[in-house]
Amino acid sequence: MTVLDLTTFLSGPFATQLLADMGANVIKVEPPQGDSSRRIPPHFVDGDSAYFLAHNRNKRSVVLDLKNVRDVQRLSGMVAAADVVIENFRPGVTTRLGIDPEFYCKQYPSLVWASISGFGQTGARRDRPAYDMIVQALSGVMSLTGEPGRPAVRLGIPAGDVVAGMYSVIGLLALLTRVRSGGPGGQVDVSMLDSQLTMLSYQAVYSMISNTAPLPQGAGHDSIPTYRSFVGSDGHELVVTANTERMWTGLCDALELPELLSDTRYESGESRLKNKYTLWDVLEARFSERPAAAWVDSLVTNGVPAALIRSVPEALSDARESGRNMVVSVVDEKRGRYEAVASPVKFVGTVEVRPTFPPRLGDDTDAVLAEFGINVAMATVVADSQDRNES
Repeated sequence: MTVLDLTTFLSGPFATQLLADMGANVIKVEPPQGDSSRRIPPHFVDGDSAYFLAHNRNKRSVVLDLKNVRDVQRLSGMVAAADVVIENFRPGVTTRLGIDPEFYCKQYPSLVWASISGFGQTGARRDRPAYDMIVQALSGVMSLTGEPGRPAVRLGIPAGDVVAGMYSVIGLLALLTRVRSGGPGGQVDVSMLDSQLTMLSYQAVYSMISNTAPLPQGAGHDSIPTYRSFVGSDGHELVVTANTERMWTGLCDALELPELLSDTRYESGESRLKNKYTLWDVLEARFSERPAAAWVDSLVTNGVPAALIRSVPEALSDARESGRNMVVSVVDEKRGRYEAVASPVKFVGTVEVRPTFPPRLGDDTDAVLAEFGINVAMATVVADSQDRNES
């Protein structure tokens, strides 16, 4: 599968890296100055930022100036032979540049074109720019993040970008399935804000049924009072997710608090939620008596899911030893080496391909254009695009 990647920053590059990790031929089309994320501080390898390296492995780079008519013609020749085009321009920009997706999808019926934008290709906000924190704020996600009574907090991960990227991949793969079945391709329209709204999950339904605004969650849960974090005697934090009656019994056994099982205030999930503050007082006091790791061992032994809260380096160290190949080394003899988180999509019985270093700006321009039958000097499309439609 050949994918033309016209994206910058995070949502689009994340999506195309998912495809590249699964074996797609991803060609990153960049302006002469390159994807601006190549220059984001503070960490760099061989001149490119760690931010850029995180989302652009297994791709090749072609430089085209889409404000130049000749380069637009070159891109048109590439689109004629591609399976997928993915871009994250603001709505209307592609048309102004002369690369209108509606035209291309009519010209090449099997083409799949995915557009990621802040607010979608339609709607009142379509022309407004957006970044991750903008959609976290507008979606209500930030209002749920942080401690009650404190200011809203941005999620520590770029969920607005990442989730939009994932939804775009889901959409374009659905259309590719239709193409493989003999149907047409078409356009995928993914909004970062829409994607964040879906992440509200049950909180959205709770709010609409109750006509109330959910409060910040802190490290707890709106429905399950025994689904939250606690602090051990050593100051380390652990999380407990006792979300069934069997786990509630296991929690009481692990904490050696059998009296809670006979206390009518805590006899059901509903009553525990109603009396959560008195329950928390008891649980917090008990957890403060032993180190967090000791409690985790006891809870797991009693069938209660529990875990220590790790730092990012600790989590990555564990991932290296998990046997899941979730941390990969990306190595280039001339450019250096760095580690990255691998794709979580694993194919049983398939050997994972060693990842390639993200491309230098424009490294593959001549080679790729030649592959597409485009004369670099004259921008002439040699291949007959009709062949593609027939195939």
